[in-house]
Amino acid sequence: MNTKIFIVMFLFNIFVPTEIDNEPVSIDLNKYLGKWYEIARFDHSFERDMQKVMAEYVLMPDGKIKVINTGYRDGKFKETIGKAKTTETPGLLRVSFFMNFYSDYRVLMIDKDYNYVLVGGNSPKYLWILSRTPQLSNEVLQNIINVAKEKGYNTEELIFVEQ
Repeated sequence: MNTKIFIVMFLFNIFVPTEIDNEPVSIDLNKYLGKWYEIARFDHSFERDMQKVMAEYVLMPDGKIKVINTGYRDGKFKETIGKAKTTETPGLLRVSFFMNFYSDYRVLMIDKDYNYVLVGGNSPKYLWILSRTPQLSNEVLQNIINVAKEKGYNTEELIFVEQ
């Protein structure tokens, strides 16, 4: 193995946390339902360059949750409809936007009044900060970011969404 590659891999493993604490916290689903504004997120292809992003969660008669994600890319309105289902673990949902391929949706931290939330996935690549309002105070936002850091997320990668 090339020595330079070995050194880079070694440094990467030292300075980048390989484990995150993504244990979900318990939620009251009925309080969680409704509209949320996306305040910040990690970059990923399905939301790249999106602004004014919102998510709405609606309980369906069959017990599943309709997920309506909206936002703007290049000034054009975009909407994606998905579905979510609860699991035996409160705070852990399984979300799908394509056929029956589900991904983890983990509520990592939530305000006692359900005003803001930190959401992750099953890997350190996914993280969102959501709020019931288009903006959060700097104090609240910094508190959420600190929680994410404590859980092992690289918060330097957060993208702040224009609302």
